[in-house]
Amino acid sequence: MPMRFDRDKYIDLIMYIISQCHQKPNFGKTVLCSILYFIDFNYYEVYGELLTNETYIKSKRGIRPLHFREISEELISRNYLFFRKEPYYNRTIYRYYLIIIPNLRFSEKELEIINYSISRLSDENATTITKYAKNDPPISIADFGDEIDFRYVFSRDNEYSLTNK
Repeated sequence: MPMRFDRDKYIDLIMYIISQCHQKPNFGKTVLCSILYFIDFNYYEVYGELLTNETYIKSKRGIRPLHFREISEELISRNYLFFRKEPYYNRTIYRYYLIIIPNLRFSEKELEIINYSISRLSDENATTITKYAKNDPPISIADFGDEIDFRYVFSRDNEYSLTNK
């Protein structure tokens, strides 16, 4: 039986990532969604289980988490997050800010993967992180518009793998 999407853990994860990265000038929606993807897929590679059971879709603009829009809009309407568009060089960046301090319920092993993924990727801009992500086997194997299959993390080479190092 497939595992259900863990909405509460996903909300906690979004809030935690924003709490760790909101001060970075490059940190917008694309970087946030990419970090969500890498946390979930890295966790699956290391522990063989899903952290949030979010569904990620390969799109022409990068990674699209299936529930992100719905949940981010809910968090904004509940006054947990504030969203605004800001100039970023010659582009517009979609930024999220915390209004409340998140209540975090992560285990030590979850935080290890979460913090590793954040520290590894949070300084990248949207273009760089999208270019990096598209070569990760789960994404490169998927077709545009298709769900990205977690099982392909076991096809990762040393550049992406946490277990092959």
